[in-house]
Amino acid sequence: MEHVGVYITNSANKTVELPVAPAEFTTRSELGGDTVTILGLGEIRRLGMTKLRTATISNNFPLDPANSPWCTAEELLGSSDDYISFFQTAWKKQKPVRLVVSGTNLNMTAVITAFEYGPGKSSTVDVDYTLEFAEYHEVKALKTVIKPVVAKKKAPRPKPAKKIGVGSTVIVNGRLHRDSYGAGPGQTEHNATRKINFTAPGRKCPYHVTTLSGGWRGWVTAGSVKAK
Repeated sequence: MEHVGVYITNSANKTVELPVAPAEFTTRSELGGDTVTILGLGEIRRLGMTKLRTATISNNFPLDPANSPWCTAEELLGSSDDYISFFQTAWKKQKPVRLVVSGTNLNMTAVITAFEYGPGKSSTVDVDYTLEFAEYHEVKALKTVIKPVVAKKKAPRPKPAKKIGVGSTVIVNGRLHRDSYGAGPGQTEHNATRKINFTAPGRKCPYHVTTLSGGWRGWVTAGSVKAK
């Protein structure tokens, strides 16, 4: 027959098997939720999340485990005081323990929420106890890296084109003409620095240019001049 035992492992990784396997133990699982009343339907149940499981074990610690033939544990502590000390320490530290009942599906991380003990009611050679456990889930904080928001630099606005008018200094690349209508084509200017002394908006050659000292050169098209 398979050995059935109840094992508790404390936060220091020490495992103790209860000296006498309980004839029975209880576990409890609950589903959260609440009841509300809806007009026309009456009461309805709103389902919630599954609550943490609980377990309760009651039995006794023999005063002298080694000389108590009813003990079922494969390894025994020296006395009932050793068991009491183990569970009192685990309860006071409030650190998670591992509760395992072999031969069942009960295997959970839990905290000892209550530990009650006293002289055995049916015998003077044992100590009755009750252990209560509540399931424990470790919550780990997620590390969030917040990157600073760097404002993007706005692209500089393009400088407005310089207006060309009488008195403007310009670079001329194009053929000179006798009049603003484009008649009498003459010499061609190449990267020549000139000044505008007349304009004729709407004409084929709207700008009349001169040298910087005022010497006349001729009329040129709008595409031939560039503001300097």
